[in-house]
Amino acid sequence: MNIQDVLDTSSLDPNKLSELDSFIEQCENPKHEQLIHVLHKAQHLFGYLPPNLQRHIALKLHCSSAQVNGVVTFYSFFNENKMGEFTISVCMGTACFVKGSDKVLDLIYKETGASKDIMSEDGLFSVKDVRCIGACGLAPVLSVNEKVFGHVEAKNVKSIVDVYRKNHVKN
Repeated sequence: MNIQDVLDTSSLDPNKLSELDSFIEQCENPKHEQLIHVLHKAQHLFGYLPPNLQRHIALKLHCSSAQVNGVVTFYSFFNENKMGEFTISVCMGTACFVKGSDKVLDLIYKETGASKDIMSEDGLFSVKDVRCIGACGLAPVLSVNEKVFGHVEAKNVKSIVDVYRKNHVKN
């Protein structure tokens, strides 16, 4: 990716960009202290935070692109890539990992056709490994969008994925 691609916002929806700019203008000063708040709004509008959007935010908030990208890459709830309709988050925290979440993650990749940071070809699934979902007593745990599944075993993975694949067909 060259520098022109990062500076070019023509690929972004102009109405959403205008809404984001209005949101930023309403932020209290100093604006750079509102970075996380602005990133949440941007991700809500666009679904993800591509490099050109991050650069746009940096310019509007009068901070560096490195600062924006540092925040985006630090927090697991921000996405730099376009996400599928269903985001499957597999907990890799200690309690889940010792109970086999790494095997669950591998099977999720296989069943969905997604890979780390790349959504499935059909656009249905994105898969993330996350540090903790906060349901350690149910380990191993995964979530699909906001729905949490506990005590997930290898034998459950296909049926969980199939439920979402079938729900998509109905919609």
